[in-house]
Amino acid sequence: MTHVKHLRCVLCKTTYPANKPVFECSCGGPLDVIYDYEEIKSFVNTPDFKRQEVTHWKYWPFFPVEHLDKKISMGEGGTALLRSTQFKNTYFKIEGMNPTGSFKDRGSTIELTKARKFKAKEVVCASTGNMGASIAAYAARAGIRCTAFIPTFAPKQKVAQIKAVGTKVIPVRGTYELAVRKTLELRERKGVYLTGDYAYRGEGQKSVAFEIIDQLDWNVPDNIVVPVGNATLLSATFKAVSELKKVGLIDELPHIVGVQSSGCAPLYKAWKSAAFKKYQGTQDIIKTIKKPKTIASAIACGHPVDGVKALNYLKQFGELTTVTDREILSARKELGIEGIYVEPSGAVSLAGMKKLKLRGTTVCVLSGHGLKVLL
Repeated sequence: MTHVKHLRCVLCKTTYPANKPVFECSCGGPLDVIYDYEEIKSFVNTPDFKRQEVTHWKYWPFFPVEHLDKKISMGEGGTALLRSTQFKNTYFKIEGMNPTGSFKDRGSTIELTKARKFKAKEVVCASTGNMGASIAAYAARAGIRCTAFIPTFAPKQKVAQIKAVGTKVIPVRGTYELAVRKTLELRERKGVYLTGDYAYRGEGQKSVAFEIIDQLDWNVPDNIVVPVGNATLLSATFKAVSELKKVGLIDELPHIVGVQSSGCAPLYKAWKSAAFKKYQGTQDIIKTIKKPKTIASAIACGHPVDGVKALNYLKQFGELTTVTDREILSARKELGIEGIYVEPSGAVSLAGMKKLKLRGTTVCVLSGHGLKVLL
């Protein structure tokens, strides 16, 4: 079963068939997965669907996967949604409970399922740590070789995690964007399968928002707050809630907030720019941050791969904000008081919530476990 119609470029709207591995449009634009929502409705608008246990694969009708019995899974998803003991009407989505310790596993299960379907012998990725650890683990599970280009600023704990499952790690002296270029060069030379923040990863990350609303008994929170690096989780959250509304599972949309570190905030700056007021979604208006400077290394992405997708949604609803390293560390300590241990990037959402003084029921997505980065 799959309800995918095709892939479509976010910029020029060119379409591509879904039965072949395509990673970006010929114009350089990112691709989006387009579904037949009328077909999806028949699967999810039933009492049985809502009664199912909350797991990542409960939302299979919203994923680009044909055969559930051929999925590459490590038990991802179904993470806890905890009510805060300090902040009124606030919940925390604990993504560090995923198999490799971050939300990235939700995307990796889809990407490696697709990689095996397309008979990939080797996958390659660029990562500041979490995605590399996740792809490495799922590639090992799938029996597929993996190479990871990792900037030298990546935390050593994450590099060790990547190496532990047999992935070849190639250090990159420079930015995350340079690491991405290295993956593209390797694909050009060897024809390896690209993994990372491409169309299929975002489809898997939608389940964070699906689960949040499901765990709230299908009551839509006023706000969902997510950290932003490559903006894949942000754009996936926008898409997820939009899809739930399209198929009639919810009647209203939450306010979605993306939070970047003030030391690496290219998406926020584009959103606040004069160019965004005239933005039509046909070009990339994001200016690269060449030297990110933040304690939140997991979101130190100087040019968000999914930034254009996120900006398209931001024209409709939601907002962005930034937080300082001091605000991030303060939020991390407050989470510790509640017994929750996160890496700095995992505390970004709470820091953003506090800065904006959000009202109403708010869910902060805590993206990664504290053992990922030892300060």
